[in-house]
Amino acid sequence: MAISISKFKNSCLDVIRRVEASGQSVSITRRGKVVARLAPSFQATQSVDAKPWQQLRALGGALLAEPSESVVREEDFEALR
Repeated sequence: MAISISKFKNSCLDVIRRVEASGQSVSITRRGKVVARLAPSFQATQSVDAKPWQQLRALGGALLAEPSESVVREEDFEALR
């Protein structure tokens, strides 16, 4: 996610709470160029209550499907049987 420096200034605490809750970093931009990046601390990403996919996102990983979805197409799944 990216946010302009002026919007960050006006909503700093909300942005920090969002980073803390989601584990995703935020890029702060000035005139369209990234000047800083706000990322959760390593300790914040190591929550014991976090689901595995939340921990993956916190480490910068990307999910190919939602936790309840499969990344394997139905026809591929049948071929693997």
